[in-house]
Amino acid sequence: MITHWEMLLRITVAAFLGGIIGGERDIHRRQAGFRTHLIVSMASATFMVVSSQFVYFQHYAAGSLVSVDTSRIAASVVAGVGFLGGGSILRTGTTVQGLTTAAGLWLVAAVGLAAGSGMYPESVYVTLLGLLALTVLRFLEDKKVMRRRVVLAFGNKGDPFTLITAALSGLGAKVLDLDYQKDLGADRTSVTFDILIPNSLGIPQLVRALGQLDGRMLEVQVRTP
Repeated sequence: MITHWEMLLRITVAAFLGGIIGGERDIHRRQAGFRTHLIVSMASATFMVVSSQFVYFQHYAAGSLVSVDTSRIAASVVAGVGFLGGGSILRTGTTVQGLTTAAGLWLVAAVGLAAGSGMYPESVYVTLLGLLALTVLRFLEDKKVMRRRVVLAFGNKGDPFTLITAALSGLGAKVLDLDYQKDLGADRTSVTFDILIPNSLGIPQLVRALGQLDGRMLEVQVRTP
């Protein structure tokens, strides 16, 4: 049996370490940020402390035959965090976003369980490795392209897809998903799609090229997805 102060220390360490990873997620404006990661890590540590220590506070009579599986509550945390992480994953067409954030939530749950077990060096080490993966390794990924969401509005004449495809192919861009909307009561067609464009292209050049599509363009929007 450990003291109440030791239990509180384990929970506090877990909250602190989870908050560090959550802070990195907040900086990049992800779905789950500082508070979410802190709470997940703190809750995981609390479950771990309860799972391993609750039997000592049940005041069983001396000599009672009591069998306790101290891993059962902690094991359920893994499944529970899976549902929580699933809520941060967004699917648009063939594109999936939020997988790294979901993995981060799973990571802080593991950090919380480690801290709740009193494995402080391991929990700190995993936190540092998590930060390494989320920050330093980010720059080792392919950053030659950037992702943007484009919204186009133009008159209902001809085939807009041929013009759009030709213009974007000439710029070295790639369309990922496309939504099409045509207003039958007005001379207006809207197309929304995600696009990968070379970093060397630049947003002004992209807008200029799309705005010159046969002179029929009514509106061009380019924003972060």
